[in-house]
Amino acid sequence: MSRVASISPQDATGETRELLDDITATFGVTPAMFRAVANSPAALKTMWGAFGALGSGRFPAELGEKIAVLVADRNGCEYCLAAHTALGRKAGATRDEMSRAQAGHSDDPRTAAALAFAHALVEQRGQVDEEDLTALRENGFDDEEIVELIAHVALNLFTNYVNVALAVPLDFPGVRLLTTR
Repeated sequence: MSRVASISPQDATGETRELLDDITATFGVTPAMFRAVANSPAALKTMWGAFGALGSGRFPAELGEKIAVLVADRNGCEYCLAAHTALGRKAGATRDEMSRAQAGHSDDPRTAAALAFAHALVEQRGQVDEEDLTALRENGFDDEEIVELIAHVALNLFTNYVNVALAVPLDFPGVRLLTTR
């Protein structure tokens, strides 16, 4: 049971209602995470806006979802792991590719470099070094993509913290965490 109220689009007003209606139109339902975040219109606007901005960024959806499952696993966020595994499959990744990404692995060198950097960012709390950036550049990442990758990790940290701290109930098929906390 969530530690905060679950705000439905029908109970929301103003901008919050408009945002929840947009989220519902996108997903076909209103995921529990957004219903929890709707307690703060500013947080909901921030979160939904960040998803939209990064969704129109340079990374294909599949890469964003692979980054998300890695970060979710490292933070013990069952909600985000389940949601982003489903979204990654919808974006074209195989079940095995999503499982490997969750563990920080990929057969694609560019994806593997992104996952290694995301892992370093999370584990080192942003204290990456020049070698971490060099590994990205050696795999074709330019400065725009490096900053975008950091933004993906930051957004996922935000959603992970919301879901873990507020005990948001799963509304996607569960996926087993690899990392135990």
